[in-house]
Amino acid sequence: MFVRIRFARYWAVACLLCLGFWQLGQGAYIPAKAWLAQDLMQRAWVRTGMGQARATPWPWADTWPVARLTARSGAIDLIVLAGGSGRTLAFGPGHLSASAMPGEVGNAVIGGHRDTHFRFLQSIEPGERLNLELSNGRKHVYEVVAVDIVDSRKGALRLDTDDAMLSLVTCYPFAAREAGGPLRYVVTAIMLY
Repeated sequence: MFVRIRFARYWAVACLLCLGFWQLGQGAYIPAKAWLAQDLMQRAWVRTGMGQARATPWPWADTWPVARLTARSGAIDLIVLAGGSGRTLAFGPGHLSASAMPGEVGNAVIGGHRDTHFRFLQSIEPGERLNLELSNGRKHVYEVVAVDIVDSRKGALRLDTDDAMLSLVTCYPFAAREAGGPLRYVVTAIMLY
């Protein structure tokens, strides 16, 4: 009898430990994937700089680096991928193909997840500088001019502007328990040079 009770306790402890490790793994999965993907994309970015067109970060990738976004004096360093699909945004910020290319007249829109790559947007303020390097080596500096919370059901981003602009878009609020609500956090910047 004593052996059975002891065995049941060990079994219960083992199950609780497994459940705890599983929960820990679930919580760490998305940030770990985002970090690893950025490392692979940094390598693809280097290959792009060496002249390789559409250098994919991994062999089966359907996206490639189009720009490098830095902010906060280099503390933020992100590779921006081509496309804005959910699959692309799982690995890093994505440039929406319907928008202008960074550095060109029009609004270049880059989307990203609020809980990984674009978490830094919650503390960005007007006047801050954003640096964007394109795959062809051109570098542009943008200044943040506005931070807005927009209801995606009632408004849309203007793409055809007379100036070269950049909009960084993520879901809002940052601390929401569930993703996919209608609110978007939009950081608008204008190109200085």
